[in-house]
Amino acid sequence: MAAVWQQALALDAKYNAYRTPNNPQFRTVYIRRRSQLLRENAKSGQRDPAVRKEYLHQRAQLLTSRYGSPAFSDQGSIRSRSFSIRSISRNTMESFDNLAIGVDGKKHHRRHQSGGSFKHMYEGPMKRVYDSIEVVPTREAEASRAMAGGKTVSENYAFTGMHHIFDQHKESVTSVKFANDDKSRVACSSLDGTLSICQVIPPPATVICMLNGHSAGVTDFVWSLSNDVILSVSLDGTARLWDVAAGKCMRVINDNTGAELHCCVFQPLNNNMFVTGNSKGQVQMMNVSTGKGNKGGSSKVIGKAMALAFDTTGRILWAGDDKGSIFSFTVDVATGKLTKTRRITVSDGSAITSISARSWISREARDPSLLVNSCISAMCLFKVVTDDGGLQLKKTFPVKQKNCHIRSTFCPLMSFRQGACVVSGSEDMCVYFFDVGKDNKPCVNKLLGHSAPVLDVCFNCDESLLASCDELGMVIIWKREGKQGML
Repeated sequence: MAAVWQQALALDAKYNAYRTPNNPQFRTVYIRRRSQLLRENAKSGQRDPAVRKEYLHQRAQLLTSRYGSPAFSDQGSIRSRSFSIRSISRNTMESFDNLAIGVDGKKHHRRHQSGGSFKHMYEGPMKRVYDSIEVVPTREAEASRAMAGGKTVSENYAFTGMHHIFDQHKESVTSVKFANDDKSRVACSSLDGTLSICQVIPPPATVICMLNGHSAGVTDFVWSLSNDVILSVSLDGTARLWDVAAGKCMRVINDNTGAELHCCVFQPLNNNMFVTGNSKGQVQMMNVSTGKGNKGGSSKVIGKAMALAFDTTGRILWAGDDKGSIFSFTVDVATGKLTKTRRITVSDGSAITSISARSWISREARDPSLLVNSCISAMCLFKVVTDDGGLQLKKTFPVKQKNCHIRSTFCPLMSFRQGACVVSGSEDMCVYFFDVGKDNKPCVNKLLGHSAPVLDVCFNCDESLLASCDELGMVIIWKREGKQGML
């Protein structure tokens, strides 16, 4: 019944943007109440499959008659769009070919492709490397799966429905993040210029405080390791440090070029330093105590710096720009000095919107990896192959993304089972789960309930809750069915 409930809710969510266009608050209340009623009906309602199927059919006809075809309709199942490193669609291949061939039809010089191109990866010597990459279960994984039982990865990432819906922001929620090692607190940033800190456990879920101070949209933020400070950056050209307990701004740091700021990240081993990326392509290491840039801590990328990520050691930094390139830097942990080392072009002219780093994938595949979203309707998984941050493409996954700033994340816990999941937002209003260990049909779950493009996703520390946010300012907290089989 849970699956039928989600299908019915997804159907209503597709048309939700058309309900009372001038009253978004009503739409939020409607979809929240609809979710509640469907969930209650799933527990005690009609169990005849034929009746349920007929209900969905008639409901779809009524909604189409009333509102017409939705703008964000689901164009076929994920199965018809899925592709792997061995069987990639012709259209996507053409996008990737931009790595080796520019829009002028000429091949770029080799030195501009220091990370290699997808064309070379598929057709050149590296093809043999990728063909040889297999996920091989270890004895430890077999033992842990025996302990966990027979559930599959898709069963392990099933969801019972919505735990809560937040709608305190008036514009797009650009990012959502749970506090570190914390089950209950989640923060959101928005283009309305504010951030909010919310508590989701114990119920009832509440907004603890609103952080006001930025004069333009907040594009990114991050919690400190101890969760006592939040760092945010904004289109107003400032970075702000917030005292979480007091709900007040501690320090305002202006960008030294006056440019809009798009991304930020703390140095993982030293939270007295953080990095920002701005619209002029500057990547700048900053000192929290002084509010000034570190000596030697500034570098440039080609386009606007849109996404940043450190490895767990804090010695490698990756920056993605709106021209489709990812740059790697080595970092002096003591001084914050940045040294540019490598560049790989994911797709010429298509913005990199998200970078996540992980030193392991699962028990069966412990390679350091990078998860990347780009505006080519694909999420890419890279393997980190050199000590200075060099990358090789490992797999790609179908995510609808052409214009929006979509983000993705690794699931935080190591699975007992073969394979491991990554989660991404999408412009088709869905949240997608992909098993990185599967070559065929990697999508293991899809959550439906948003009525606008889903911009960011984040698990809490024990994966009992998932937060997702969208372009209309709605944040949904999803409740997972169970936590069996996870460490």
